[in-house]
Amino acid sequence: MAITATKMSLIVGTLGVISFIFGIFAETKKPAGGTPIAGKDVVICKYPSSPTVVLGYISFLFLLASTVVGYLSLFYPYQRKSVPKSVLFKSTNFTIFFNVALFTTGLGATFLLWPTLTEQFHLSRNVHRNLKTDCPTAKTGLLGGGAFVSLDASLFWLVALMLAINAREDFLEDAQEEPVKSGNSHTIVTNI
Repeated sequence: MAITATKMSLIVGTLGVISFIFGIFAETKKPAGGTPIAGKDVVICKYPSSPTVVLGYISFLFLLASTVVGYLSLFYPYQRKSVPKSVLFKSTNFTIFFNVALFTTGLGATFLLWPTLTEQFHLSRNVHRNLKTDCPTAKTGLLGGGAFVSLDASLFWLVALMLAINAREDFLEDAQEEPVKSGNSHTIVTNI
C-alpha cells in the first residue's frame, strides 16, 4: 500500500483534530482554584483531582505528531519521484503557508504547554509561606486557545501540502516536456 498525499493529509488532519479535542477537554476539566488549608506559618493548597495536566500534554503530543507528519509530507517522494526543496520554495504561496504553519505550530505549542506546566507547578508545589494565598490555577482560556491554534496549525500544514503537490506536479510536467522539446530542436550532423 503506497503512501499518497491524500493519506498523509488525512493523518495530519486527524492528528490536528485529536489535539484540538484533548486541548478543549483539558480546558474544561481545569479546576477554578484550590482550597487553602491553614497550617503553622504555611498555607497548603488542596486541589480537586483533575486530568488537566495529562490532557494538556496529550494535546501537545498530538500537535507535535501532526507537525512532524505535516512537515515530512511536504518533502516525501510520492510515486518515487523526488523534487528538490528549492523547487517548492520558489512558490511564494508555499513559502508563506509553510512559514505560517511553523509559526502557528509554535504558538499552539506555547499556548498548550504554558498553562499545562503552570498547572503542574501549582499541583506539585502546593505549600505556600504567604498566608494570604488564594491557591491559584493556570490562566483560564489558554488551553482552549492553544487547542484552536493547534487545529489551525494542522489546517495550515494541509494548505502547504496542497501547494507542495501543485509545485511538484508543475516541476514534474516541465521535466517530462523538456527532453521532448530538446530532442526536436537538435539536428544530427553527419560527415559528408
